[in-house]
Amino acid sequence: MIFRPAPYCNSRRGSSSSHLSRLPVIVFLLAAFCCWSSSRRLTAAFSFSLRVLPSASSTAAIYASIRHQTSASASATPSRRSTISVQAVGSSNNHNTITTMTSPPTLSSSAITVPGIATQTLSNLVEYATSFSAAHGLQVELRDSSSSSPTNNNIDNNTHNRGYITAPISLLPQAYPSLQFRMATLLAAPFNILVDRISNDATFLQETLSDVRNLDEYTGKLLDLYEEIYCGERRGIEWGRHARSADKLGIQRSDYMLHKDTTAAGGDDVGEVATAAGSAGEHYSLKQVELNTIASSFAGLASTVAKMHSFLTQRLEGEIGQFLNENERAVMGTEEDVDGSKTKNAILGASSSSLDDDCIIGIAERGVPESPAMSRIPSAIAVAYDRYCSRFDDTDSSTTTTSAQPIVLFVVQPKETNTVDQRLLEFALWNNHKIPVVRMSLAEIYERVTLDEDSGRLTFEDGSGSSKREVAVVYFRAGYAPTDYPSGYNTNDGTGVEWLARERLERGIATKCPCLGYHLAGTKKVQQELARPGVVEHFFPENDGDDNAAAARLIRTAFAGLYSLGADANDEDMRAVREVLLHGGEGRYVLKPQREGGGYNFYGKQLADKLRSNCTISNGVDEDTPVIQLSPALSEFILMERLFPPQQRAILLRNGRVEGSGMTISELGCFGTIVVSGEGDVIHNEYAGFLLRTKFSGVDEGGVASGFATLSSPYLC
Repeated sequence: MIFRPAPYCNSRRGSSSSHLSRLPVIVFLLAAFCCWSSSRRLTAAFSFSLRVLPSASSTAAIYASIRHQTSASASATPSRRSTISVQAVGSSNNHNTITTMTSPPTLSSSAITVPGIATQTLSNLVEYATSFSAAHGLQVELRDSSSSSPTNNNIDNNTHNRGYITAPISLLPQAYPSLQFRMATLLAAPFNILVDRISNDATFLQETLSDVRNLDEYTGKLLDLYEEIYCGERRGIEWGRHARSADKLGIQRSDYMLHKDTTAAGGDDVGEVATAAGSAGEHYSLKQVELNTIASSFAGLASTVAKMHSFLTQRLEGEIGQFLNENERAVMGTEEDVDGSKTKNAILGASSSSLDDDCIIGIAERGVPESPAMSRIPSAIAVAYDRYCSRFDDTDSSTTTTSAQPIVLFVVQPKETNTVDQRLLEFALWNNHKIPVVRMSLAEIYERVTLDEDSGRLTFEDGSGSSKREVAVVYFRAGYAPTDYPSGYNTNDGTGVEWLARERLERGIATKCPCLGYHLAGTKKVQQELARPGVVEHFFPENDGDDNAAAARLIRTAFAGLYSLGADANDEDMRAVREVLLHGGEGRYVLKPQREGGGYNFYGKQLADKLRSNCTISNGVDEDTPVIQLSPALSEFILMERLFPPQQRAILLRNGRVEGSGMTISELGCFGTIVVSGEGDVIHNEYAGFLLRTKFSGVDEGGVASGFATLSSPYLC
């Protein structure tokens, strides 16, 4: 593939908005043209240019007006949390409003004002950011959709029509408490172990997902394959014998939000750390949003964002210092503990084996940390790759049909746009470890990759027809959503080719990332079940040593409130349901299905309506206590406590131009990698980097690829 950086086209000299606002004569001339123009984009730009004013509040109103014009279903009701400019306008509970996030109008940097940053400095920042992005591959792919067939699943289709543009980013990093950041990195290794132990507990997975499988066909299919391959059900024990002896590779990402917690934990050493964290960050605790166990993306781009932010904060330190300081005060509260000494002493005084040097080192460090993702994630893949080669390297050439170096197979979507992030990992694998990568979609895998039933080897023709290539590691960057299986679920007649490809890969001896057990361990229902008393402790029994008990306590501090809506709903779960339906508490919860990728959750009024339409409320013995019966249709959902992180100002860029400035919230993701042998021995387990996603406060969903958020970095303070 030939990479062609997108042409730099963000010059303010070429901005129609800038010209129109300065040249009223041209405005009137263009007005006549707009009368007969059929281009909605030109009309919207013209309308916007007539209203450009230098104040931030006016800009917010302008942008909200344009959003209303471009989305007929946008709500005019302001969100209670949208006391900000730009995209915080509109109901945060209306999913239809977020459709405009994928292609919003953009502003010239000269058309907005940002407190603490001069106009010229803002222009310089944008110039630096877009140039840095082009120079370092901080980009996403643009494809000409008109020239690609919707039925063509070849990932190399129409390569000559590809272009690249700056990825959605925050122009500057976001203030983040140093201790909470360190705690997030410390949690990576225990969560890796938890995922592995869950994957080996078939009974737990079957019981936990029993209701979900009957309603969610996608999760049900995953569980069916898991039972057949790893449990010997229906197909017999031989069907999955190669998979059961294969190594396992996990590249997980645990996502967290800071949450205002008025009840600081205490009573044990981990509690002391949580209390110290609160004192350092205005009583914000670290709470897990979700644990991603398949296709955990943006490690490459996020690492580059951190480098860009480190450059900008040092290069323009004197010009953006006020902006950074204001954000720090918004997150950290008073300057009482600016140097971190109070927090650091609290941690040093906590005598617990659960705390290691990583939790203490650098607590008082300030600035943008470096993410090790592009060294540690390739290293983990290399560990799995080298183990495969050492285990299955045939010394007798007469017994093998391959003659070339084994490869890592990237399973990708046919029309993927986040290719740069994936390529950065591919290039690092070759540059650092000389490991080759081949990319295929599930449909291509079905056509090209074969499984040797005797040896379990996965091979494919290399294209020349002279030899076969062997697959050592399968790395899934697709397959995490039902849309990745467009041919359907019927594998008996051979039509569900994507599922047949997934099954074939899983049955092979190659190391999978993730295997089906790891994939299922990341479902929302499993996350909810883990929050129940004693469940995490089941996987970290105290009689196996102090480290187990400490790991369980550390993991539990990260759980938010999680509630079942299935047949296993208990009194605590029903109290949450009652709060929503009877006491107007819908703003304190999120309704989540078993889906990845963003855009599926229910908030506010939509949450309440969804629950109400699937519940029966009748009079109880006590008039003040109605009886609520949940419909089985709710079993595929979980109810989660809504988290309220601190708000701080950000400047967001999309398509290489300023999208707007306003108050935002952020979500921290920490990568972890683990390699486990077929016998269950942990070969490798470590924290492997971070990303930060930032979005305007009035936007509920948080996916970058789905158009809701931008990539950012933490500015530790």
